[in-house]
Amino acid sequence: MSVRSQSSKPSESSEAPHRAGFACFVGRPNAGKSTLTNALVGQKVAITADQPQTTRHTVRGIVHREDAQLILVDTPGLHKPRTLLGERLNDVVRTTWAEVDVIGFCLPANEKLGPGDRFIAKELASIKKTPKIAIVTKTDLVDSKTLAEQLIAIDQLGKELGFEWAEIVPVSAVADKQVDLLADLIVPLLPEGPALYPEGDLTDEPEQVMIAELIREAALEGVRDELPHSIAVVVEEMLPREGRPADKPLLDIHAFVYIERPSQKGIIIGPKGQRLKQVGIKSRKQIEALLGTPVFLDLHVKVAKDWQRDPRQLRKLGF
Repeated sequence: MSVRSQSSKPSESSEAPHRAGFACFVGRPNAGKSTLTNALVGQKVAITADQPQTTRHTVRGIVHREDAQLILVDTPGLHKPRTLLGERLNDVVRTTWAEVDVIGFCLPANEKLGPGDRFIAKELASIKKTPKIAIVTKTDLVDSKTLAEQLIAIDQLGKELGFEWAEIVPVSAVADKQVDLLADLIVPLLPEGPALYPEGDLTDEPEQVMIAELIREAALEGVRDELPHSIAVVVEEMLPREGRPADKPLLDIHAFVYIERPSQKGIIIGPKGQRLKQVGIKSRKQIEALLGTPVFLDLHVKVAKDWQRDPRQLRKLGF
């Protein structure tokens, strides 16, 4: 069993060749994959929320180091699909882990291993050549005894399925514990080669997609039950405001928040439009920080009936 803590950090050699490659984080919904991606990149590239299945497509975050460039692919949580959207998200996960150099399997420290974890581990066991690291997330939420039990259970899970974890690493992205160590352990498993992205790039995500995601993150806050899965956001237009002086630019962004049923419209908009206004205020601040320019954000709510199950609507919404 190979469990790492800070004291066993690998020694660095000035002779080491430069490495560059892809690692993906997989796991059940809400296992801490997006929070961990953001912590490693050092900046927000993936949205996070308390609701499961927040991530809906692969998000690439780029970690630049002197010895390596590590491209992290945050994937949607693998789950038992109930809709066509769910099936497509699972397809995205399986396609991704077939193409990366390292697979990081995220398992929360505060939840015992369940059928969902075993299902994913069984699928990973069939991928023979790719190194697999078990990443025990959310360690700030448990005591040392609970953590030790989880580490033993994860080691045992690999043995039961006939493979050995390259590493088992406990981390806390929120408390910034062992996040750098995780990068140190992934890097030696990457292929040798030059950087794949320019220095300074933190993601290859198109700006319009990132903006839509920031709006969706704000819209997800405080909603309950089935509504999170019914929300999709599309940025229709981004244009610099005409006639503005060069030193006072303003970017006009027009976006639609789509839901599946007319009854959901009132929940998103809120009494006298207050909820949608708050979504706009919160997401605009994040968008301005992302783009480095003042923004006028125009939000409208539209009904796209049962879009999660409709192939034509899914295409229109980018899935």
